[in-house]
Amino acid sequence: MEQPVIAVRGATASLGSRPVLRGIDLTVGRGEVVALLGANGSGKSTAVRAIVGQVPLTGGELELFGTPRRRFRDWKRVGYVPQRTTAAGGVPATVREVVLSGRLARTKLGPARRADREAVVRALELVGMADRAGDPVAALSGGQHQRVLIARALAGEPELLIMDEPMAGVDLASQEVLAEALRDQVERGASVLLVLHELGPLEPLIDRAVVLRDGCVVHDGAPPRAVGQHALPGHDHVHPHADPAAEPIRTGLLS
Repeated sequence: MEQPVIAVRGATASLGSRPVLRGIDLTVGRGEVVALLGANGSGKSTAVRAIVGQVPLTGGELELFGTPRRRFRDWKRVGYVPQRTTAAGGVPATVREVVLSGRLARTKLGPARRADREAVVRALELVGMADRAGDPVAALSGGQHQRVLIARALAGEPELLIMDEPMAGVDLASQEVLAEALRDQVERGASVLLVLHELGPLEPLIDRAVVLRDGCVVHDGAPPRAVGQHALPGHDHVHPHADPAAEPIRTGLLS
């Protein structure tokens, strides 16, 4: 079988003294779109932050493109959109400048080349922000900030996109624009891991859903048919690291 772009095996992690991940397994194959679902506090964001190196694992294994995370250096292959934040982190900058920063892994801090400028223009067009390129990010709405963060990730032309709650607090029009931008990346062969509360406009793109509860994987398979109604498809798959005391997963996804 082809090597997955993300392979997590038996991963554990803690925040302070509190265990957050309790031995999760998670894979994302090449060209696959995987949704990571679960209630607040289930470990979703901790899992993706561990994948990008922001949270250390206390146990288990983690590989990116077949390379152990601790030895992985080829970050130009990965685009990351963090959980809701401002696009410039409080630093005065234009929309164009923020998106251009997504090319740093390719430019090695050198001057922007024609390819870099073209990548920025294309990324801004994908998220419907080309007409705001020269505007200060401080003037943007919350949904527009999120579009810029996604454009920054897309500008790096990554093979793998990792997005933590990209639709949180974003109006429906922006959600549909972002879903279309993501569809473009998938058609180009990108692999995607998305932390989501609900599938929304992204539902047609999702190949597989992984559901966390209390830091354990309780479902890995077909996407739920109706996340908003807390529904899960029939699922008898037993996960070796799941908490045996957890409720049967048929009883609810996000509750």
